[in-house]
Amino acid sequence: MLEELKNSLWKQFGASIDMLINALNACPDTLYQNNKRLFYTAYHVTVFLDYYLTIPPTDFKPQLPFTIIEKEAIPKEALDDVLPNQHYPKEQLLEYIQTSKKKCHDVIMGIKETGNPRFVEDVEVGKMDYSLIEILLNNLRHVQHHTAQLNTLLRNQGLEPPKWVARVSQT
Repeated sequence: MLEELKNSLWKQFGASIDMLINALNACPDTLYQNNKRLFYTAYHVTVFLDYYLTIPPTDFKPQLPFTIIEKEAIPKEALDDVLPNQHYPKEQLLEYIQTSKKKCHDVIMGIKETGNPRFVEDVEVGKMDYSLIEILLNNLRHVQHHTAQLNTLLRNQGLEPPKWVARVSQT
């Protein structure tokens, strides 16, 4: 039963990551360079995908660094107080997402019935004190939410957003 649950979770979480990758790949370079909201959204979801997969979260080291700024200094295009240290090239974000995709696979497939990590093991992430399964599901939903925003930004530019991905293509 545990193996089936892990495989199903991976197939769906991996599919949501593939959809994020597809949304970024569908974004023309000029739009990626000039639309700050699109870049901030892509960066935000990329960093937090990695963060929520880091157990314990105190071990988190972002592959593409950021600075936390005061609330009143947050640019209107930004999603929160985590701002990238530069406008990272799309290829770097895509590489980071691929690294996190493998990390996601390894976290899910490393879950055990006894010992650690277990689905029901509590993990404190900032103000959230959730079980591992709940953090994984929250992270999956977070990726889907921001991928939908990226697809909407593409559609608003008259571009065709990528198609639905039913299952992960590969690790």
